[in-house]
Amino acid sequence: MLKSLDIQDLKSRLYQAIDNRVRIITAGLNLRELRNVLRGDPPEEKPNPRYKVHTTSFLFHIRPRYYEKASTIFTHTFRLGFFSTFFFFVEAITGIILMIYYSPVPSEAYQSILNLESNVPYGKLLRDIHRLGAEAMVIFVFLHMMRTFLTGSYKKERSFTWFTGVLLLGVTLFLSFFGYLLPWDQLAYWAVTIGTGMAEAAPLFGREANLLLRGGPDIGANGLLRAYLLHVVLLPAVAVLLISIHYYKVSREHGISLPAKYEEGDIPAEEKKNARQRIDFIPDLLTHEVFLTSLGIFALIVSIIIFGYSAPLENVANPQVTPLDTKAPWYFWWLQGLLKLGDKTLMGVILPTIIAGLLIAIPYIDRNPHRSLYKRPVAVGIGILSILVLVVLSYMGTPLYGIETPAATRIVQDLAPEEGVGPLRKIPFDQLQPGTYEVTGTVPRDLCPNLDFGCPALTSVFAEYSRRITRAINDPALPKIQRLPNGQAFLIIEDWQTDLRKVTFRILWDDPDSQQRKTFEKHIFIHRLRGDE
Repeated sequence: MLKSLDIQDLKSRLYQAIDNRVRIITAGLNLRELRNVLRGDPPEEKPNPRYKVHTTSFLFHIRPRYYEKASTIFTHTFRLGFFSTFFFFVEAITGIILMIYYSPVPSEAYQSILNLESNVPYGKLLRDIHRLGAEAMVIFVFLHMMRTFLTGSYKKERSFTWFTGVLLLGVTLFLSFFGYLLPWDQLAYWAVTIGTGMAEAAPLFGREANLLLRGGPDIGANGLLRAYLLHVVLLPAVAVLLISIHYYKVSREHGISLPAKYEEGDIPAEEKKNARQRIDFIPDLLTHEVFLTSLGIFALIVSIIIFGYSAPLENVANPQVTPLDTKAPWYFWWLQGLLKLGDKTLMGVILPTIIAGLLIAIPYIDRNPHRSLYKRPVAVGIGILSILVLVVLSYMGTPLYGIETPAATRIVQDLAPEEGVGPLRKIPFDQLQPGTYEVTGTVPRDLCPNLDFGCPALTSVFAEYSRRITRAINDPALPKIQRLPNGQAFLIIEDWQTDLRKVTFRILWDDPDSQQRKTFEKHIFIHRLRGDE
């Protein structure tokens, strides 16, 4: 009997100790109340202990105690602001860990990335998450700004919040841009070289701005160090400051805007009253944010593991070799597209500055008091048109527009790009059967009939090679530079060393200008274990 009492007393004391510790950790919630929060049940104690958390815990103190019901409708905000912040924290956490293994010196930067991916447990996954998170952050911040514009949530007391949002969009772009250089591979080096080169077009101080960013005439040790410091110190500090101001304005001053129909629509008073009903942060929105956080992490992991996303890493940076399809990071393609339209100073500096100024000034230019899409046809029309122009300019910024490449070079580049994988390097090593394959206009069903399973990947690549060559030979509608008069083409695969094969693209044609027979060749070495050598 005494033993039973001792056990009960011990259990009671243990439970009480755990309960007290949970109250301390959660700033006022005991075990039972914490369970109710996680289950979405109402509080059992009075006064409501969940409100106490907002006064005793810093993390919850900065969060509102409640939101108006209509502002929490998913289709109103799509939680774009939450995900923008979520990805910022993903970048901060993964970035701090990556800093441990990274060396911002040209002679060591590339090797430190290789070491991270090869020798650090989960290092490749960590880098993939960081890179994918950076891309996602740019997308979500842009979508958040677009949603804010389309719903008219920049008007009246929210004009300064819009201003901080525009600045955050700029900081996000430059955070990603300067982080682009850090792997110190060809892709990063030339993308940033193009980007920083745009600064040189600035009137009056262009040369100085370019030197300030690069640390010299060309990007080297000084440029890499400056990009590193901007990426890990200065820009994150500015981002934290702007996020703090932006969040304070939203959470403490004016809150999240309601859908326009509840503020200015002709709907029953009871429905308006219901729209402004208070929804407590704890437990409703807290559990919702826990779910969204889990969803975000799950999406990152699935994108990498299931869908095979991989942070690119090309050959080590070589200032002496310019890749064929050099371009800026994708979020600056629109700017590269502008540069193709005219003067570098006008299109690359002055016009983007005007665009940024107009973005900031939108709340002061748009004097229409309404927020509804249907009552703002001019503003919404201009917004949609601007997005379409952005898409078109982004396309123009790619190598597909306005850049004429000789036919042989373009065909081989598309099949076996200088940087990246490409169709050829995706062919399994065993399907790269040695032999000379000539383009004749018809492609065999299988180039390797002697293999039990054939070589469908090689056959597919050769079929595309044949199609492109045949069109360049026979299609008179193609521009002169894209034609191959009297062309011949071969794909030659040779055993070069043990587990190493040499693939040669050989294209011959008559040059109408020189009246001579020309030959283009490109050699690619593919190893069984490591791919491109």
